[in-house]
Amino acid sequence: MNAKRYIVHIDLDSFFVSVERKFHPELIGKPVIIGGNADRGVVASCSYEARKFGVHSGMSSREAFRLCPDAISVHGNHALYSEASKEVTQIIDETVPLYQKSSVDEFYIDLSGTERFYDPYKLASQLRQRIIKETGLPISFGMASGKTIAKMATNRAKPNGQLFVPHGHEMEFLAPLPISAIPGLGESTAKKIYAYGIEKIGDLQKVELRFLETIFGKNGRWIYEKARGIDYGEITPHSDRKSISTENTFMNNVSDERTLENILVSMTEELSSKLRRENKLASCLAIKIRYANFETHTQQEKIPLTAAEHILIPGIKNLLKKAWNQHRPVRLIGVRLSNLATGSYQINLFEDNEQQIKLYQAMDQINFKFGDKTICRAAGMEIGTRNFNPFLRD
Repeated sequence: MNAKRYIVHIDLDSFFVSVERKFHPELIGKPVIIGGNADRGVVASCSYEARKFGVHSGMSSREAFRLCPDAISVHGNHALYSEASKEVTQIIDETVPLYQKSSVDEFYIDLSGTERFYDPYKLASQLRQRIIKETGLPISFGMASGKTIAKMATNRAKPNGQLFVPHGHEMEFLAPLPISAIPGLGESTAKKIYAYGIEKIGDLQKVELRFLETIFGKNGRWIYEKARGIDYGEITPHSDRKSISTENTFMNNVSDERTLENILVSMTEELSSKLRRENKLASCLAIKIRYANFETHTQQEKIPLTAAEHILIPGIKNLLKKAWNQHRPVRLIGVRLSNLATGSYQINLFEDNEQQIKLYQAMDQINFKFGDKTICRAAGMEIGTRNFNPFLRD
């Protein structure tokens, strides 16, 4: 008989809004929209008061303020949010044996085995209360036998609540929920399921595996298991990779500015795409230049947390102008992004418009499916593969 698992999913409620309210109490109880304004941008986060009007993250700011014209617009402070996230991470790190930081405001914790010495639910409750007390931020958690049910339990517990789904009661908990509540179930897949008159997870639980595999192929088993609360996903231990970098050593020394800039563009594209795939953001960028006599110079600059090329590339070009003595040919050039933090691209929405967000999402999807550099900026395409062989280093 397999040992019981106790998986906890923690989510900081309306994280950006909650952090703003710590420093601006006058925002408490009011509809708040973070990111963009009434004319441009995308909603990075919103308060529950704004959500009642249909506002949600990822929505264009124009549409959000149409739905909730009385909402208060806050530009956002990504440095402040990053610091708050680190504070919560530190508390969790000091308290539990194994955890995974899945985003700037979400964590999975594995308390399996602690039941021999302590009540896992009580331990999770005490952790939640400590976070609330020490950070002043509202937080919710769900506990269950697997990651999927735990996350769904958190969603039911919000705002600022907690919920434990006992072992053996997974299907009972899931049954009344809409199929759209299953994390990771795509919209197109949900529509296919709806077409068969299946709206609740309880209805989906009655469908045979063979039928689902016939309609959805290999995804059929995934749907079948999710509907029954079957989840063997492990908690990936939290680790803080500090930097990501790439370098290029030229076959022949280069002294042409355009060539160097184009290589830097290509390198930066590759690194920023890797950051987004790994759900990482960088707050420091640097370049390295090595001349023909092996003399090496570096130049770095602090930046707001980002994984956006349209922010990183101008910064890298500016560092090139500062670091490079244009009278000297270059033997090696490199780009390094460091001071990494876990967080999704939403933290960059403060400066971006909806078109930019969709562009990055489309580029990443294509490059993930067909390989890196399938689609990139024209500058990056000018680089000959014979002379450009970057490698990535942790």
